[in-house]
Amino acid sequence: MPAPRSSMSRTLYQLDGCPYCEYAADALDALDLDYETVWVEAMHSDRDEVRRVSGQRGVPVLVDETFGVTMAESENIVSYVETTYAESENALADVELAV
Repeated sequence: MPAPRSSMSRTLYQLDGCPYCEYAADALDALDLDYETVWVEAMHSDRDEVRRVSGQRGVPVLVDETFGVTMAESENIVSYVETTYAESENALADVELAV
């Protein structure tokens, strides 16, 4: 069963001005998904929290506690969000239409 849309179980680690981070955030926003943003330092060596959660220091990184998923790379994040949540939304829309 999909997570409630209002759940804050998603965290996106981002760097201000990073186009890859914006791409990942735009995917979450397009599906109206709630998430917490953690802004990271510009210096890779100062991104200890990102390394702790993902094993690397690059951003963006998405942590989705609902499904136990942690991933990096904007393309992977966008694909995951669209597959996981857009399909759930379509299923919910079908249920609403049937009522």
